[in-house]
Amino acid sequence: MPPVPADRRPAVTIAVLAVTQLIGWGTTFDMLGVMGRIIAPDLKLANEVIFLGISVMMLVSAVAGPATGRLLNRFGARNVLAAGSVVFFLGLLALSAAQGLIGYMLAWAIIGLGGAFGLSSPAYTAIVEREGLRAGRVIAILMLFTGLSSAIFWPLLDVVQAHIGWRMTFVATAFIHLCVCLPLHLFALPRPGGTATADEGHDIAPIALSDRQRLAAFLLIAVSTMLATFVTYGLTPSLLHILSLSGASPSLALELGSLRGVMGIAARFLDMRLGRRSSPLIGTTAGILMLVVSFAMLAFAGDAPPLLVGFVVLYGFGTGVITVARALLPLLVFSRREFGMQSARLSLPQNLASAVAPVVFTGILDRLGLDAVIVTITALSILSLLLTLALWIVIRRAKAIPAGA
Repeated sequence: MPPVPADRRPAVTIAVLAVTQLIGWGTTFDMLGVMGRIIAPDLKLANEVIFLGISVMMLVSAVAGPATGRLLNRFGARNVLAAGSVVFFLGLLALSAAQGLIGYMLAWAIIGLGGAFGLSSPAYTAIVEREGLRAGRVIAILMLFTGLSSAIFWPLLDVVQAHIGWRMTFVATAFIHLCVCLPLHLFALPRPGGTATADEGHDIAPIALSDRQRLAAFLLIAVSTMLATFVTYGLTPSLLHILSLSGASPSLALELGSLRGVMGIAARFLDMRLGRRSSPLIGTTAGILMLVVSFAMLAFAGDAPPLLVGFVVLYGFGTGVITVARALLPLLVFSRREFGMQSARLSLPQNLASAVAPVVFTGILDRLGLDAVIVTITALSILSLLLTLALWIVIRRAKAIPAGA
């Protein structure tokens, strides 16, 4: 494939990764929203066991995160993403052939390895490799598309499985990874580098930090984003039930749940429009503040619909802002060459949090009630905010490296 002209590189990069990330998320993480309760009777497994597959996926992705970082650093994002497409193909074929608990969970473990190679961090690394200083805006644009994965694939998978059954649906999705995603990653993704924007300061960290400060910054990013991930991934699956417990009617709860998704997309769109005028540190701080305020509104909502609306607006917008900022935080501290490795390392605690949070929060809600959930999420969000403010201090004390150094 001939080289892509410099002025078209961002558009081509976004187009390729938007397609492959939509397929990646829609046929794996999002898929059980439609297929889970269809699979369960055939495999003679309880619904909660079926949905445990997602936790297995995220746990395997978390454990594979550090190794993925080393692979990204050594082989580049294109090859790692291509490997992810092949592993997704194998995992979905295994899922289509599953006959019981062991085969089902093994399939999700393979899919989890595919997620480590093919979702989020490797895609963001591909953008950083190709766009350099413009990576933040391009990642925000990509997230606009990937946020639509469930909206696209839920109805699509529902129609397909109704005609050919769930096993053949998984076979079909497996071959989409092999026949669509793999060639796009190998042949359509523009080659990295080759422009001043992409190459400038590739090996230079944005700020001068001592080894101790780098470690402190890494740990602050890791723990603060882990806590924010734990809160959002724990709360969102139970959001409709929480709204009902807070006095919302079933119809209002559904409308507010849809509003949350809209606000998340709006937050990503705003971040895209702001571009380099925004900072991931500002975004993280603002997003967590929105969460804290939204939880205060939830605590006092009672039967007051305006407070419930305010809670959902701030919660949805805050989670959207955090999602974008979390992906870009490593660029504040590490060079673009280090981005892939450090981003993958940071995915370990984040993926662990996303795997266990739904189970933990469901247990708290069922056993201790809504008040205990509100206290927990507020306390964890405040702790995440304090750690983010500590990161501000570490970065402010560091000496910025002059442009062109």
